[in-house]
Amino acid sequence: MASELSRRGFLIQGAALGGSLLLGGGLLSGCQDDKAATGHRASVQSTTPQYGGRLRMGIIDGSKAGDLDAHKPTTASAIIRGFALYSKLWEWSEHMTPDLALAEEVEVNDDATLWTIRLKKDLEFHHGKTITADDLIFSTRRLSDPELASPYLGYVKWIDRDNLVKLDERTVQIPIRGGTGLLSLPDAWVNFGGIVPVDYHPVTNPVGAGPFRLKEFVPGQRSVFTRFENFYKSGQPYLDELEIIDFKDEYARISALLSGQIDMANGVAPEQITALKRHEAIQVITNQTHGFQSIDLNLSLPPFQDDRVRQAFRLMIDRQEVIDRALAGQGRIANDLYAPLDPTFNSAIPQRQYDPEQARSLIKQAGYEGLTVELTVGPGLSAVAGGSPVAQVFAAQAKKIGVNIKVNQVDAATFGGPKRADWQLSCNSKLGGSFLHTAATVDSFLSSANKTHFADERFDALFRQAISTKDLEKRTPLVHEAQQIQHEKGGLIIWSYVNTLDLAAKHVGGLTPERSHFPTWRFDKLWLNQSV
Repeated sequence: MASELSRRGFLIQGAALGGSLLLGGGLLSGCQDDKAATGHRASVQSTTPQYGGRLRMGIIDGSKAGDLDAHKPTTASAIIRGFALYSKLWEWSEHMTPDLALAEEVEVNDDATLWTIRLKKDLEFHHGKTITADDLIFSTRRLSDPELASPYLGYVKWIDRDNLVKLDERTVQIPIRGGTGLLSLPDAWVNFGGIVPVDYHPVTNPVGAGPFRLKEFVPGQRSVFTRFENFYKSGQPYLDELEIIDFKDEYARISALLSGQIDMANGVAPEQITALKRHEAIQVITNQTHGFQSIDLNLSLPPFQDDRVRQAFRLMIDRQEVIDRALAGQGRIANDLYAPLDPTFNSAIPQRQYDPEQARSLIKQAGYEGLTVELTVGPGLSAVAGGSPVAQVFAAQAKKIGVNIKVNQVDAATFGGPKRADWQLSCNSKLGGSFLHTAATVDSFLSSANKTHFADERFDALFRQAISTKDLEKRTPLVHEAQQIQHEKGGLIIWSYVNTLDLAAKHVGGLTPERSHFPTWRFDKLWLNQSV
């Protein structure tokens, strides 16, 4: 723990000085003049979007296996590049709900087993082809093709891809197979469902309808995009060019931002922010999302087959302490339930409190005094990595009641690999989405990645009915009861809803805090302020 915190402390101090080191001391030697100038420029900064310039975004990746596939992004950088290259039927709103994008109109039948999607008029791909129903059918079939083996196939595998119906040049009917509706289809499709032309190929013809077209791509290093003049949002984007630069570590990325080598950095680790807030040339965008961090109990393995042990683990975690120490305070206490902004969320369930003495008693009642368990994590805090700082804090808390947690840290590839559902105990995080979509991907019978192995007949019956019930008033009591079951019997200790933190130079316009995770990915909105 000490060595890890020391390294994190070094990053904070190093990042605070990194820009001046790269500039040969420029930031430090001119700090008084720069401070005054920054204050003056901020006072006259324009709020009206301006056209032109190249925005440089720094991301953490550096994988030599990077790709441009609209439906099979294999790295974090590939997903981000997809927001520049491809447009979807829906896009995330600032509240993390799916809004219509390329789709003009979407109709769904009463039990959500048939979707009718109509495209907007006069949509165009980067190479000039008009977007038609044929392209929508091609894209749908490609995304849901088992042979493509997209890591996101589980989100849309219930689409009946063999029975899509073209109603006219802009309209397609999409049936859902299996006898269960799929009311969460927009949430499932929005991130990875880029609409591409029938002649699409991710290597030889990476064409989409996003705000930027591809100019240059060097996997593991950089990608450059140019403005798409016929983007479907009139007048956008504002930038002439977008450059996405891959970095292998946070220290190098923040140093590049402070030295002016990049303009923006997304998803910055929370421990960096305190020091960086002192830099007047940098804006910090704090997004209070409803994405969650969890500790996942494998209910198929002892000791978590015993409900008393599950309850004990929920009570032994001091949620606020974990937020303060592992997230540097960048989060809010959660109640072991996801989707707090969903209109069906059961807010009447009382917040579970920290109660180490009751936890100790339950462990004793279950016959597990002196219990030792293994908590598997990857490096860092991301969903792929698994949250090693969290594990260290939680292990110290558990030790106070006589439970020994052995932290098993593995690399990110191992953590997210074939064994990901076999760990006895593991850390996790997920984007905030609707209840139905999150359940479909996390712990319902639809999920192909149920790490907790949660299975409850009543919960599954309620979920099956809810995901087929379009009427909100009728669906709400179904979700309320389902969440009550999750709260009492589930395998997720959801201890925090997390903030995502983005950094940008003051001259980057169009960045505002959101409930989503994506303000820095909205490349159609971003612009460069020439007055700063």
